[in-house]
Amino acid sequence: MVVPSKPENNNAPNPVARRSTGPGVLSILYSVTKKVGTVAIVYLLGYYNISVAWLIGPVILSVVREEWKRSSDARRALAKAAAMSNEKEVIMARIDELPAWVYFPDVERAEWLNRVVRQLWPNANHYARDLLRSVIEPNIRNALAAFKLPGFKFDKMILGTIPFRVGGVKVYDHNVSRNEIIMDIDFFYAGDCDISFTLSGIPGGIKDFQLHGMLRVVMKPLIQTIPLVGGLQLFFLNNPTIDFNLVGAADVLDVPGVSDILRRIIVEQVAALMVLPNKLPITLSDVVPAQILKTPEPEGVLRVHVVEAKELMKMDIGMLGKGKSDPYALVTVGAQQFRTQIINNTVSPKWDYWCEAEVSSRRAQIITVQCWDWDPGFPGVQNDDFLGRASVEVSTVVKKGELDIWLTLEEAKHGMVHLRLSWHTLTEDRHALSLALAETQQLRVTSMSTAVLLVYIDSAKNLPDARPGRRPDPFATVGVGKDTQTTQIIYRTDSPVWEKGFTCLVKNPETDTFILKVTDQKTNHDIGRLEYHLAKLLTNENMELSDQPLLLQASGPISRVRLSLRLRILKRYDPEVDAPLPEVDDDVTDEASTSTSSKRGSTNALNKQFSRGDSVRSVGGQSVGGQSIGSANISIHPSKEMISTQTSVQEESVFSEQSSAPVESSANNTLLHRTPSATSSAGEAGLGRIQMTLRYSVPRQRLVVVIHKVANLPSKDPHNIPDPYVKLYLLPERSKESKRKTEVMKDNCNPVFDENFEYVISLGDINSRQLEVTVVTKKTWFSSQSPVMGQVILSLGDQDLVKGFTAWYDLLPEIERDS
Repeated sequence: MVVPSKPENNNAPNPVARRSTGPGVLSILYSVTKKVGTVAIVYLLGYYNISVAWLIGPVILSVVREEWKRSSDARRALAKAAAMSNEKEVIMARIDELPAWVYFPDVERAEWLNRVVRQLWPNANHYARDLLRSVIEPNIRNALAAFKLPGFKFDKMILGTIPFRVGGVKVYDHNVSRNEIIMDIDFFYAGDCDISFTLSGIPGGIKDFQLHGMLRVVMKPLIQTIPLVGGLQLFFLNNPTIDFNLVGAADVLDVPGVSDILRRIIVEQVAALMVLPNKLPITLSDVVPAQILKTPEPEGVLRVHVVEAKELMKMDIGMLGKGKSDPYALVTVGAQQFRTQIINNTVSPKWDYWCEAEVSSRRAQIITVQCWDWDPGFPGVQNDDFLGRASVEVSTVVKKGELDIWLTLEEAKHGMVHLRLSWHTLTEDRHALSLALAETQQLRVTSMSTAVLLVYIDSAKNLPDARPGRRPDPFATVGVGKDTQTTQIIYRTDSPVWEKGFTCLVKNPETDTFILKVTDQKTNHDIGRLEYHLAKLLTNENMELSDQPLLLQASGPISRVRLSLRLRILKRYDPEVDAPLPEVDDDVTDEASTSTSSKRGSTNALNKQFSRGDSVRSVGGQSVGGQSIGSANISIHPSKEMISTQTSVQEESVFSEQSSAPVESSANNTLLHRTPSATSSAGEAGLGRIQMTLRYSVPRQRLVVVIHKVANLPSKDPHNIPDPYVKLYLLPERSKESKRKTEVMKDNCNPVFDENFEYVISLGDINSRQLEVTVVTKKTWFSSQSPVMGQVILSLGDQDLVKGFTAWYDLLPEIERDS
C-alpha cells in the first residue's frame, strides 16, 4: 500500500483525520432506516406466508455486490494513494502502474510538471464544469434516453483537491514538421471529485473517478507572436482505462451488470470527446483560423475483414451438458467500434464481416478484436460471456500494405480469430477513383468506401424562429448515406457558431450526396436543409470547396450556412510500388524497428521464390527454391542462429515463406553466409529443430512468441509417424495461465504452424522469466500423457526482445521438472 506523504502545511485539512471523526446524524438515520426496512421486509414475508425461496436471490445478489464493491474500493483506494504520493513513494511501493519513465529511456521524468499542475488545479475546476455542462451532459442525456431513462442533469461538479499526475513526458524531435510540437504524456487521474446528478428524478453521484491513458498533445501551428503557439490538440491514442464509484440513491445500481449502462455511456462519451479520431482542440491565438485545429486529419483508412474464428470456448449449457456458443466479434480502433452478426450454436463461426476505420496515428493506434458469446437479457446490460481478445498494431499493417493473419485469443483457454487487413492512403488524384470503384466491385461488398469527405461547419446565419417570438436551439446533422454525425447544441440563437469538423466515408462520390440538416432541439423540427452533390467536388480545383456561405433550403430566404468541403480518394497502399510513408522516431508507441524500402523490396523478392512449407536446407552448391545459394549451410545452434530482424511478428507469422527465406545481413544487402554448424540437420541431439520469432511490444506490455515450424523430427517407425504440436510455458511457475499450445499436425515430421501467442508481462518482470517450448506428439489410446519429442528453454533476460529476432533452435531432451 502506498502511504501518502505528510502534508507540509499543518493547517491543511487531513483526509485521514476527517474520516476518523464520529458519524454524523444523517449517517445514523440512514443506518437505522436501513435496519428497520430489512426487519419490515422479513416481517411482511412471514405475515403473508411467502416462501423463503424469495429471500435467496436478494441475499446472493447482496453478497456478490458487497464482495465486488470491496475489491473495487480497494483498487480505487490504492490508485488514489498513488495519486497523492510523491514519485519516490510510488516506486518504492512497487505497484503495478509505475511511471512511464521507468520503462522507457526516452521518456523524461515530470515531477516539476506535477508541481505546476498542483498549483493550477483549483482553476481547472471552472473549465471542467463548463465542459461537463455544455458537452458531456447533453450527450449522456441523449444516450440514456434510448434506454427509457430521461431527465439526466448534473447538479454539482467539483474536481476535488487531488490533481492528475504525469508519469512521464516524451517530446518528439525527429522527422516532425517545423510547424508543430508533439509530445506524449502518461496521464493518470485518481482524484477525490464530487459530482452529483439526477436521473429520472432520482439523485445520485460519482466519486473516486479514475482515468489512465497515454495522452498526446500536439501544439500547432507555431506562430511568430506571443504566445508562439496557435493552439493545442489533446487526444488519447487508444481508449483509456476508466473506473468510478456510484454513490447516493444511484448506489443501488452499482452492481455487476446493472451499472454497465451508465458506466458504458460515460466511457463512450470520453471516447467521443478525445479518443482518436476525436480530438479536443483548444485555440490559444485569434490569428489562427479554427478550421486548422478543428478539422480532422486522418492519415488513412484501415479496411478490416473479420473472416472467421475457430476453437472458441463453449459457454452455453445444453441438454446433455456443455453446449456450444453463439459468438459475435467486436472490432475496436480508437473510439470506433464495429460489431459482427451473431452466429448461433457454433465454436467455429464464419462471419465474413467487413468494416472500415479512420486512423489518425498509424504508428500509435491498435486494432482490437473481442469475441463474445451472446446471451439474452436486459438491453444494455452485459449479459454476454467473454471468449477472448486479440490485437494488432496498425503500424504492422501499414508496413505490409495488407495482412492476412490468424491471432490467438488472449484471456481465453483456447480459440483463434482470422483477420484480413489492408491500409488505404488518401490522394488528390481523381484517376484513382476508377481503381477504387473497381476494387470494391471485385470485393462484392456494398458497404466499402472509395473516398473520404472532410467537412468543416463554421456557422449559420438568419435561421427562422422555431416558434413565433422564440429563438431556436439549433444543432446541425451532417452525413453521406446512412452514417450521420451531429454538432453540439447552441441555445437561443438564430446565428449559431459551431466550428466543428467531421470525416465522412463515401461509397461513390459520383452518385452520393452530402446532406446537412439544422434542427431545433426543443421542437425537434428541421429549420434548414442543404443537399450538395459530391460529383461537383470532382470538378473543383483540388476537389475542395473552401469557406463558402450556402443557401439553406426549407428555411428563410436569407438563411445560410458557412462550411468547407474537401474530397480525397482512397488508394490501397503497396510498399513495393508506392513511395515509403514518412517515419517518425517513435520508440514508445511503435517500438518495432522498420526496414528501409530497399531491404523490404529485396527481401520480398527473395521470399516469393520459396513456397509455403519448404524448409531451409543445408546443401552445398545446390539451388533452393530457384535461388542459388552456393555452399551456405544454415546453422541451427542458438548461439549462432539468433538473427535480429527488422520485421514485425505479424509479418513473420502470416507468410511462412519469410521464415524459409535466407536472412539478409544488417551490415550490407547481400545474403548472409554463416559458418557450418557441428550439428547434423536434425540438431545437436538428433531430435530436430524449431524456428521461432520473439519480440516484446513495449506499449502493450506483451511478450509475443511466434511458432513458425519444426524440422526433421525423428521417426523410427514409418508406420507410426508423430502427430506433433508445440506447448509453451512461462517459467518458473508453469501455471495454467501461462500455458499455450498450437494445433496438432497429423502425420508430419516437418510441421508448419505459424501461430502467434502473447503474454501480458511487464518489462521489469520479463528479465527473471524463462520460456519453455516443448514439442509433443499427441497421446495415443495406450499412453497416459503426451510423449515429449524435444524441448527448448530460453532465458528471456538474455534476449534482445525489444528489437525482436527470428531464430532456429536445436531440440534437446526434456529436463526434469524438479530441476
